[in-house]
Amino acid sequence: MSQRTLRERIPSQLKAAVGHSSRTFGRMTAASRILPGLLICGGQRCGTTSLYRALAQHPAILKPVFHKGVHYFDTNYGRGPAWYRGHFPTRAGARRIAEHTGLAPVGFESSPYYLYHPLAAERFARDLPGVKVIVLVRDPVERAWSHHAHEVARGFEPIADFEAAVEAEAERLDGVEERLRADPELYSFDHQHHAYTARGQYADYLEPLAAHVGRDRVLVLDSGEFFTRPEDAFERVLRFLGLPWIGEFAFARHNARGRPSPMSDSLRALLTDHYQTHDERLADWLGSVPSWRR
Repeated sequence: MSQRTLRERIPSQLKAAVGHSSRTFGRMTAASRILPGLLICGGQRCGTTSLYRALAQHPAILKPVFHKGVHYFDTNYGRGPAWYRGHFPTRAGARRIAEHTGLAPVGFESSPYYLYHPLAAERFARDLPGVKVIVLVRDPVERAWSHHAHEVARGFEPIADFEAAVEAEAERLDGVEERLRADPELYSFDHQHHAYTARGQYADYLEPLAAHVGRDRVLVLDSGEFFTRPEDAFERVLRFLGLPWIGEFAFARHNARGRPSPMSDSLRALLTDHYQTHDERLADWLGSVPSWRR
């Protein structure tokens, strides 16, 4: 029986109980654990899971103990720093890896909503001094379409028609970002799950991110290039982290989904035109024209 089949057969209540117990233990031992030096902050539906799994194969890059995305700096900040630190490997484990590899290990996690939550960058810049950030970007039209399919499949989107969901976006998000900034304890389901068009305006999020952590600590990758030339993109990531290429890495596309509804030619043209100026601004971050505009 495969590990995936075995996981699927474990009752959800048991998995929840085990997860709760593990996180409680992690919180109790937080003082003995590392903090991450790298965050994959987005964008959503841009290949973050694929990059996460590639990075996790490196012996000196340490993933969270429990799951890929901790979502501390966006939706769980009220749980406190001990809760966050409890998700990461122990210092003793990191020392053993350092002794084995001769490298200073780097902890990391991947929470794509960090790029978009209006308070997240300010929080991790303050709590993780010197942290480095990776952001992946893809064709924003395809990203929005994929995002909608993802939310529909998870039962988070009652509007199954993509065009109708795009039309509803402005009303759903009206004033939400301002309210999130004003009330750090506020949560918005619409802001996290239904911002299809807004999420592809990448430079709007990269500029404030860099203002908080420093532009030299932000690496922006074109996911089209990551999937077509993964070795070259991964080499850039390792240079960014100051780590050598050690061992063999398997690169694969993860979390791809079908589309529950088609996209009309008129909507595609409208969205492509909408993103023109945003893509031009993004070129400054990539150092070249985005792959989908070539």
